[in-house]
Amino acid sequence: MNVIVFGAGAVGLGVGSCLVRAGAWVTFVDRAGSVRYLREHGLRRSGIFGELEILPEGFGVVERIEEMEAQRGGVDYVLVCTKSFDSPAAAEALEHAAVCRDEGCRIVLFQNGWGNFEVFAERFEPRRVFSARVITGFQRITPGHVDVTVHADAIRIGSLAGAEVGPLDELAGAIAEGGIPAEVTPTIERDLWAKMLYNCCLNPLGAVLGVNYGSLGEAESTRAIMDEIAQEVFAVMQAAGHRTHWPTAERFLADFYGRMLPPTAAHESSMLQDLAAGRRTEIDAMSGAVVELGERFGVATPYNRAMRELVRFKEAGSGGRGAIGS
Repeated sequence: MNVIVFGAGAVGLGVGSCLVRAGAWVTFVDRAGSVRYLREHGLRRSGIFGELEILPEGFGVVERIEEMEAQRGGVDYVLVCTKSFDSPAAAEALEHAAVCRDEGCRIVLFQNGWGNFEVFAERFEPRRVFSARVITGFQRITPGHVDVTVHADAIRIGSLAGAEVGPLDELAGAIAEGGIPAEVTPTIERDLWAKMLYNCCLNPLGAVLGVNYGSLGEAESTRAIMDEIAQEVFAVMQAAGHRTHWPTAERFLADFYGRMLPPTAAHESSMLQDLAAGRRTEIDAMSGAVVELGERFGVATPYNRAMRELVRFKEAGSGGRGAIGS
């Protein structure tokens, strides 16, 4: 199995390490600094799923996807692991890459937020574009070292375009064999909106306040805010014709506080980490996507709008609005 991991950030390194361990040939595509580091030092994964060291000769790494020559047998999967705001640039780069032109090459989006699929579906046949829901916590310690901090559920992979998901079994099986549970699902839309609910409640508020997930769940004041955020996301989701695994926001919140939040209580969101490092966040694909859908379908979203504007304010103060990262 030949796989390209486009974006060697925390998620890219984490998922890519699983595939290498399972015997796939993986080529990482990232910026010059990360490329040099991976070529010199290799790849390390630590954390709750154990230690893994991979020597530099165990995988490929390039700065530009155009550098890749045609793979023998073709490329089976391209895993897009960039930040959501980099989706337009990533889709354009992949569209012009010779190794991605074969119809058997599947594009799988390992990204946060809502709206990434539409960006790639404008440039590729929609049934070639798949989506993954990841609620495992990854932290990149160095350009070649990723730490797996928390894990709430298996990675789920499916199609928003109604494509056959059977061909994804090989990919999900290899990720699971490499150490992180993964599975194929026919209900990826519901999974992605479940993650939107989870992320919109926790990530912006935790980033603005500078606290972990558990702290947000312990205080009545922050629980009240998260309750309102969830109500808005539900209203927007339903107005837009989408569904998730819970029939009401109240049912979601009962599961959220009772089952979903406790295993990840110690986690600090990637949004908080990005603000601390002066990087641009993915707020526009989370709270921002809810606000935009609300405007389109006539649903008021004052709490999500407040979260979007507060995070943008923090970004501007840290210099993150103009940054580009993956």
